[in-house]
Amino acid sequence: MSSGDRPGGRSGAYAWYVVAVLLLAYTLSFIDRMILSLLVGPIRADLGISDTQMSLLMGFAFAIFYSVLGIPLGWLADRGSRRGLMVAGVAAWSVMTAVCGLAKGYVGLFLARIGVGVGEATLSPAAYSLLGDYFPREKLGRAMAVYSIGVPLGSGIALVAGALVVRAVTEGGPVVVPLLGAMEPWRLAFVVIGLPGLLVAALIALTVREPPRTGVKAGVEKGEFTAFLKAHPAAIAAHFGGMSMITLVMYGAMAWIPQFLHRTYAMPVPEAGLWFGGATALCGAAGLLVGGWMADRMYDRGRKDAHLRVIRLNALLLLPLLGGMALAPTAGIALTLMTLTMLMGTIHGGVAGAALQLITPNRLRARMVALYFLVANLIGLGCGPTAMALITDRVFGDDSALRYAIALVTVVAMPISAAIVTWGMKPFAHAVEAAEDAAT
Repeated sequence: MSSGDRPGGRSGAYAWYVVAVLLLAYTLSFIDRMILSLLVGPIRADLGISDTQMSLLMGFAFAIFYSVLGIPLGWLADRGSRRGLMVAGVAAWSVMTAVCGLAKGYVGLFLARIGVGVGEATLSPAAYSLLGDYFPREKLGRAMAVYSIGVPLGSGIALVAGALVVRAVTEGGPVVVPLLGAMEPWRLAFVVIGLPGLLVAALIALTVREPPRTGVKAGVEKGEFTAFLKAHPAAIAAHFGGMSMITLVMYGAMAWIPQFLHRTYAMPVPEAGLWFGGATALCGAAGLLVGGWMADRMYDRGRKDAHLRVIRLNALLLLPLLGGMALAPTAGIALTLMTLTMLMGTIHGGVAGAALQLITPNRLRARMVALYFLVANLIGLGCGPTAMALITDRVFGDDSALRYAIALVTVVAMPISAAIVTWGMKPFAHAVEAAEDAAT
């Protein structure tokens, strides 16, 4: 039996099946996570809240628990069943997404969003570690890129679904649902989008096998994770710091681009959602695959810092593309630059996760990914949408000035990202070489 055919085989047909199932789960997680960005108008009108309060629902309420709880959940993934953890998490966030539609007020919706974040915190640390055992190092970038397609695909589906909900809100009233009574369309959207995740949880439980862990040692010694962090501080700091700035800009932009198109060019929100959703799903997926291919190709040619080079390129491309989109004089130019942003601004997606797998011992990978999400998501998801909202509300005091807030955050954050990543390339290459020596 070949290694690719064994239950824990590396990069065979079953391994790619596992990628497909985890991609489905990741896609659902981003549908549940991003649906709010197209429901700003209906939710604000129904609950009587501001842009800043809305941004807390899109970012902080989700990100704080999603990020912080990733550390203990990563510890569980390193020591126990990664499959079991993912099954529990998918089921939990699916139920809590449905609960969002039943919330009676802002506080209830805020708490339900926290519940979604807690459930989703289980997926990526366990999934990254699992895929690290299913694929060899030279193919890991592509595998992670395919898994990460869940980000643009789920976001795109959420945006399109949200656009249809907005259209329903403007064209009709509440919908009568058996057992639940009359529900506003935005509330019904959460219930309809959330509950199918229970089927995905069952699919993981029944068809995804836990692969044997690869690595020098099977167990984890006390203090080993801390010792690893101290051994490669510059490599890890460069990765985390550079990616945090990119996620700050990308999560902020994804939360507010539909409203930017509406407020700046008077584009109807449903139309803006369809444009942005299509560009996100199609171009975002293509960008991820391009980035994974670039990183694998450079790494295969001997560039140990290949993955950080792709991340730096991502930051450098976002600066003119997203900044130009925000300041574009016409809707046509803005839509063109938005499409290019989603194509070239997503090449970091799978590469960022693969980079951590390359330098981290197997027995520590889930916690390393959890730590990365703690930093990147607290800064990116937790602060990105709110930073743009606060600049709009407090600095300009005008809803139509959202475009300048997007441009300002982009112009400040992207040079910082590129500089941090450049500083860390050499230490990162040394960390990759050390991991390769340890593996052999």
